[in-house]
Amino acid sequence: MSGRGGAAGAGPDAGVLGTALGVVLAFSLAEGSWEWFSTYLGLTLLTVVLAFGRVPGRGAAGFGWNLAAYSLVVGLCVALALAPALQRWEWLFPMPGTRDGCVQAGRYENLHAQAALGDLAGKDAAALAYAQEQQSRVAVDDCLAATTTRWLPVYALGTALLVSGGVVVRGRARRAG
Repeated sequence: MSGRGGAAGAGPDAGVLGTALGVVLAFSLAEGSWEWFSTYLGLTLLTVVLAFGRVPGRGAAGFGWNLAAYSLVVGLCVALALAPALQRWEWLFPMPGTRDGCVQAGRYENLHAQAALGDLAGKDAAALAYAQEQQSRVAVDDCLAATTTRWLPVYALGTALLVSGGVVVRGRARRAG
């Protein structure tokens, strides 16, 4: 992500600033369930990178490093944007075996809540059912969030490889045409 084409010393590259902000936000969001605000952050940072980040021409000094940095940052932004959807939508990210394990963790927490409330269960069945449902949902969400977080680098790296490949192909097409 090299300069903006302005004069030397014109200020920091907005793409670099956006990346720094993205890293801070990614670490703050990586704890617990991925929320939809992550999608907004990822899309916002992606917009900043695409608007202000520039990949130099193939003959420019440091082309490989700049292309790698640009591609990896785009991958990070896409991973941030996709995280909540990956966690919630099985068709987008099936996670074979993992979703079943998370459901089992939810069932365990359901039973754990019932055991913890013991004597109170007979007094208010609706409250017990609510507590069981909440404990189960939290356990499933945390399990899916942890799995999603482990797989996000794969999605980010895949995106980075697609972006860098696209830049190289586009550069070749421009030189040929």
